[in-house]
Amino acid sequence: MFATRLRSDIQCILDRDPAARSTWEVITCYPGLHAIWLHRPAHWCWTRGFKWLGRFISHCARWLTGIEIHPGAKIGERVFFDHGMGIVIGETAEVGNGCTIYHGVTLGGTSLYKGVKRHPTLGENVVVSAGAKVLGGFEVGDGAKIGSNAVVIKPVPAGATAVGIPARIIPSRDGHSADVTEPHKPDEPATFSAYGVTPQQDDPLTQAMRGLIDSAGAQEHQIALLWQAIEKLSQSLPQSASCVPSDAARSEHFEADKLNEIIGK
Repeated sequence: MFATRLRSDIQCILDRDPAARSTWEVITCYPGLHAIWLHRPAHWCWTRGFKWLGRFISHCARWLTGIEIHPGAKIGERVFFDHGMGIVIGETAEVGNGCTIYHGVTLGGTSLYKGVKRHPTLGENVVVSAGAKVLGGFEVGDGAKIGSNAVVIKPVPAGATAVGIPARIIPSRDGHSADVTEPHKPDEPATFSAYGVTPQQDDPLTQAMRGLIDSAGAQEHQIALLWQAIEKLSQSLPQSASCVPSDAARSEHFEADKLNEIIGK
């Protein structure tokens, strides 16, 4: 059981980091792996009442790896701290199986009350990108992705992506829980989404802007058609009875395509 888990820890790094060239390199040169291995005895001590010893092991691990994990935090299997420097994980945080956490991430708490759930819970296969801050005692669903430097202060549904400050939620396209891998055929290996970046990912504010631009363009088109129809009807009337003002918009001037290009269509 112990040896199997160690092999799993090493293999998950080989699977997700193309820079990892060998098992020996992973064992000797990956501080994220060292932080995981040192956290386990620290957590064992913490849960069995040896609080100071657990904190001391955690402190030594922080000094050696640059990764600070409170001994009370729960870390699942196949968790990968990529680069790792500056990661901070609080006491009541929970990290599910298969998660990937990049450097500079904080799983922090916003409450000062002891004995309550103050830190976030990450489901399985969650990707938290570099510099992101996940603050509060809420859940991040399975397969969710947190964008770089995002500040997440509310729950993230399974399979969704959170981006921005404060974070905005981009729902998954199929409405189902997503894995950290992109869709692939059964006979093809899964492709890991590094830093949580996937194709067709878009900011919800950008989507809203595009919707407003497209709506404005469609309305201008309809108005131009109406004025053109009114002008044709007014041609059969006496000149004095014409109802088409001289400044009527008979053609379209709203540059929807140009605006969409500016916001990154």
